[in-house]
Amino acid sequence: MEICLNQSSTDDFIILGIFSHNSADLVLFLAVMIVFTLALCGNVLFMFLIYIDPRLHTPMYFFLSQLSLMDLMLICTNVPKMAINFLSGQKSISFVGCGIQIGFFVSLVGSEGLLLGLMAYDHYVAISHPLHYPILMSQRVCLQIIGSSWAFGIIDGLIQMVVVMTVSYCGLREVNHVFCEMLSLLKLACADTSLFENMIFACCVFMLFLSFSIIVASYACILRAVLHMHSAQACKKAPATCSSHLTAVLLVYGAAMFIYLRPRHYWAPSHDKVVSIFYTVFTPMLNPLIYSLRN
Repeated sequence: MEICLNQSSTDDFIILGIFSHNSADLVLFLAVMIVFTLALCGNVLFMFLIYIDPRLHTPMYFFLSQLSLMDLMLICTNVPKMAINFLSGQKSISFVGCGIQIGFFVSLVGSEGLLLGLMAYDHYVAISHPLHYPILMSQRVCLQIIGSSWAFGIIDGLIQMVVVMTVSYCGLREVNHVFCEMLSLLKLACADTSLFENMIFACCVFMLFLSFSIIVASYACILRAVLHMHSAQACKKAPATCSSHLTAVLLVYGAAMFIYLRPRHYWAPSHDKVVSIFYTVFTPMLNPLIYSLRN
């Protein structure tokens, strides 16, 4: 497949989106903006509380502060542009802006998914080795976990951004999505992009499999540790400790698997748009709420 920078790459893409200007979509837009505001305020407040309260300066809350930062950046990557396009009546985004949006989105989604996986290891250490927890989860280990999460996500995002910006596009350049999404964009390519689509699928499978393997292994060890506990109170405390994390995992991984791991004949732009709105707006709002109610 020939890969070259399209001469018309400076032309704008048209984001078809999910909103029109009828009354029903106006209500939906207002609902999304309310949730966006709640997510924005909730994550900022959550990070601020963790910062000012010394009792929360623990590995778990350090990871949660990074999770909130990722959620905060995620909603600011797509929603403001979506709102500007709706309010201005224009649906365009520049070629460079589209590439940057994809890079940020993929990086943040990948980093968040891997961080959730590595947080399962933190729960395993807290439950199975409570006396050795300060040693096993030292500041150095925590920084390595955070650094590896960001690094893997950024590498994945850069790969997909480079792919997007080196493919030639033609036709109407209308992206049938709510933001610049990789697979929707590749449908506008002038040449065959099956190689790129397979590569993206492989990247998604690798990231999900890596994170999911860590989660499954950690919770298998947690289950084994709980079964060997002799204290009834300890047995009750362990599921309570993991409940908020499992809820967040189901929200994030459920949406990601629905979007990227479905067979192609089940792909439907309308379904992808709804799930993407849920993933990029509602999940970042729910995460601080889930962990705040538990902790």
